[in-house]
Amino acid sequence: MTASLLALGLTAALPFAASAQSVSSLSYNYVEGGYAATDSDLDADGFGVNASIAFHPNFHVFGGYQNQEIDDSRVDFDQWRVGVGYNHGISPNADLVTRIAYEKFDAGRDFFGNRIDADGYSVEVGLRGALLPNLEGYAMAGYEDYGSDYDDDFYGRLGAQWRFTPNWGISGDVKFSGGDRQWFVGPRFTW
Repeated sequence: MTASLLALGLTAALPFAASAQSVSSLSYNYVEGGYAATDSDLDADGFGVNASIAFHPNFHVFGGYQNQEIDDSRVDFDQWRVGVGYNHGISPNADLVTRIAYEKFDAGRDFFGNRIDADGYSVEVGLRGALLPNLEGYAMAGYEDYGSDYDDDFYGRLGAQWRFTPNWGISGDVKFSGGDRQWFVGPRFTW
């Protein structure tokens, strides 16, 4: 059902992204930080930082880090993500975006001293576009795999940014994965 909703969202967003007018083009140069949370069997929250740098008109590198603490406990976990993306303009205000990333999850040690961590990768594809002069959004479909010890999973990601000035805005992102939701919201500096 999540895949059907994601496909419907991508299809619905395409006409808006293709017809939207923007004061400036989409930028793949930004840094942001803010509140991060996970809604699952064990809820958690904390902080996250993300960045992206374009090194070619159609290519960018990106990375992110989150640290969250599980509610009503002293247990926390770190998530890292580093990758490269390709963006192809499909209209003056919309891009088709594909990304591949190395993923790392680290929850420290369990009660018996065993490490609780996993290394993996993710791939995603979607649309990013200027919906209004100060509003841009994206919808992505992805797949992540953390190896044989953990289940692989398809996910959907929706996000938006409202720009107050050409450089400053507030961004938000939600990732739907196997019944879990991961949230991020915070200020973004774009150049």
